[in-house]
Amino acid sequence: MEDNKNLILDIKDLVIHYETDDGVVEAVNGIDIQLEHGKTLGLVGETGSGKTTTALSILRLVPDPPGVIKNGSILLDGKDILNMPQKELEAIRGNTVSMIFQDPMTSLNPVLTVGDQIAEVIKLHDKISEKEAEQKAGDMLEVVGIPRERFGEYPHQFSGGMKQRVVIAMALACNPKLLLADEPTTALDVTIQAQVLETMKDLRKKFGSAMIMITHDLGIIAEVCDEVSVVYAGQIVEHGTLEDIFNHTMHPYTEGLFGSLPNIEDRKARLQPIPGLMPDPTNLPKGCPFSPRCKYCTEACKKDRPEKRWASDTHYVRCVRYEEPGFSIERSEQ
Repeated sequence: MEDNKNLILDIKDLVIHYETDDGVVEAVNGIDIQLEHGKTLGLVGETGSGKTTTALSILRLVPDPPGVIKNGSILLDGKDILNMPQKELEAIRGNTVSMIFQDPMTSLNPVLTVGDQIAEVIKLHDKISEKEAEQKAGDMLEVVGIPRERFGEYPHQFSGGMKQRVVIAMALACNPKLLLADEPTTALDVTIQAQVLETMKDLRKKFGSAMIMITHDLGIIAEVCDEVSVVYAGQIVEHGTLEDIFNHTMHPYTEGLFGSLPNIEDRKARLQPIPGLMPDPTNLPKGCPFSPRCKYCTEACKKDRPEKRWASDTHYVRCVRYEEPGFSIERSEQ
């Protein structure tokens, strides 16, 4: 709640729309993010909630048109991203901030060797000789568990998990202060997923990078994150430390996410999927966007968008029911 001078990222009241022939898609609706150096924040929510658009805005890569940043500010290491000249912006991409995209198949150039692709990033930002860049690229391959001897091989010669390791090596090659990871393990099987996550954790500690982990998988959140923001219909509906979100759940949507997970302690328990679908982003409900799917919904929920309600210095929720004395959701009572 208080201003923090140790921030690598400070986003305030970010609003992003996609203006299409079918109407205005309200993708991001007033998101705030404050992330300290060296910390990991998880953005968790269903597909279409605005997580990736938020991450792209940090690199100012929201496609324009149709994307328009309507409001807000983004400070990266104290620098104003939204008003930054294009040349300066290109200098920080891959250097101060890097992104690991969801599908390594589309992140790598099929006609260039993986070593050359890593070296290209290094030469662009570090201004060193080609030989030095190739040496450092080989070092980065070994850091992510790939033998240096595979420097001259092409993406098609690598498995999915190995391709993702190459992408991670590219993202970390210039020691960024902030790493954006957009569902980096979605296309991988569970065993490889665990290996890639462990690699990312180790490298984040080694390089001291802050990270935003975008996912719909609460297991990944529990594994790598310090803080969690639960995103729904372009808003952060609950934010807190890992302890806050997992053990002191406050928002009905967060409760629904946990309810849809299998319980290893009670294998006979039925899953409790969240009823209904995400709202149409071109026609969001007037009040709380989650109200049509919420079992705690009242008439008050349908009138106005809920404001932040702080439960502690680290934990807030957007839910009008918390204005009622004694109200709590079922999960917080367990």
